[in-house]
Amino acid sequence: MSYLPKPKLHHPKLPTNAIGLTRRDYEGAISTLCAGCGHDSISAAIIQACFNLSLPPHRIAKLSGIGCSSKTPTYFLGNAHGFNSVHGRMPSVLTGAYLANRDLVYLGVSGDGDSASIGFGQFAHSIRRGVNMCYIVENNGVYGLTKGQFSATSDWGSVAKKGAINTDQPIDLAAIAVQLGATFVARSFSGDKEQLVPLIEAALVHDGAAFIDVLSPCVAFNNHPGSTKSYDYVREHNEALNKLDIMLRRDEITVQYAPGEVTEVTQHDGTTLRLRKLHEGHDPTNRASAMHHILERKAAGEIVTGLIYVDPEPSALHEHLGTMAGPLNALGDADLCPGVPALEAINASLR
Repeated sequence: MSYLPKPKLHHPKLPTNAIGLTRRDYEGAISTLCAGCGHDSISAAIIQACFNLSLPPHRIAKLSGIGCSSKTPTYFLGNAHGFNSVHGRMPSVLTGAYLANRDLVYLGVSGDGDSASIGFGQFAHSIRRGVNMCYIVENNGVYGLTKGQFSATSDWGSVAKKGAINTDQPIDLAAIAVQLGATFVARSFSGDKEQLVPLIEAALVHDGAAFIDVLSPCVAFNNHPGSTKSYDYVREHNEALNKLDIMLRRDEITVQYAPGEVTEVTQHDGTTLRLRKLHEGHDPTNRASAMHHILERKAAGEIVTGLIYVDPEPSALHEHLGTMAGPLNALGDADLCPGVPALEAINASLR
């Protein structure tokens, strides 16, 4: 019953963080996504990460595009600044906000359709420009809002709900982010909270373009035999229920495994998802090694998770442009109107 508001009363003994807030203070509205959707697990991980970091919600700006993933900012950080842009345009809106006010913590939430298709160019330019942000893609390999078409991250040979076989090669957003110069790149699984929460924490405090690709299975359109990103399966008698937009509740799939190990996660439809957590000997500061490791394990049929790459000396867009230290809304009249001599000097420099 998603139309019901959350109760405003808090238990007086809820644990608090360093600034006196409880985990409830980082929540948002009740989710309207399908019961069991992996995106809700990502929202819970974001809430936990912000609570752990003791971030003041009013110092966070959350931005999104269009899609199931881009609905999720409604479900966390209800007291943060928020902007829901059009399809694929979240990165440019976030870039503009960041240039205007560098004092906020920027969290961009997108999906594989939003970032790897119509917004692919926007994704690429925000990464290469070094926008200081935590960019999370909730990757389910399907267009959930438009009834289950393949997305640009759908694996070659995977089977859609209606039986179509994908003949296109997938876009690996993590590999692209490494290549474009992101200074923090990671991949995780929505059901692995133990890994995902600290990755989000690290991305939020990273000074540069931080990107996390999170595999987040779709319970409505990608939970059938032949799917490579399934989280649940559809029995034959569930077909009519799905047409009625009724989704049966499923148990969340979670995993725990040590660094360097490969784990096989059995999905509800019987398919297997193979995850390899980066081993402790992996050097995340070597960009070439990170690219090689992604491609090597992909050839072995494994999905690398963990911190793939991080630049130990990152820089962000404000440093590249040499802008002023404070936000633009703090400028006074003297700063905004420096006078005729200053204008003449600028014009002369451009001749």
